[in-house]
Amino acid sequence: MSDVSEYGVHTKAELLFPAHLIPSLRDLRGEEWKALVDRVAALPETHPDSLAFVLMMIELDGCLKCNSNNYKFLRGCFLCATQTVQSYKGTDQDLLALYNKAKQE
Repeated sequence: MSDVSEYGVHTKAELLFPAHLIPSLRDLRGEEWKALVDRVAALPETHPDSLAFVLMMIELDGCLKCNSNNYKFLRGCFLCATQTVQSYKGTDQDLLALYNKAKQE
């Protein structure tokens, strides 16, 4: 797993999943997930595929319901996203399907 301090936990509160955290999610799932993260992390943050990944994570993490009084907010985006991806009950294929759905949106 990635070094938590590398991603600045608690140094900056954000309301929506930030694209700069995409690489931190790489080693949390299987090979298909790693391949997706590697491909998207290499893209500019404004690339449509990067934006689709961010949208997928916003939906998975529940970012739109997050606020400064929320426990998830206090933990920070890195820990929230890490826990969400690790505890996702579906398969990597299911996550890729969510990503592809986000690409269409």
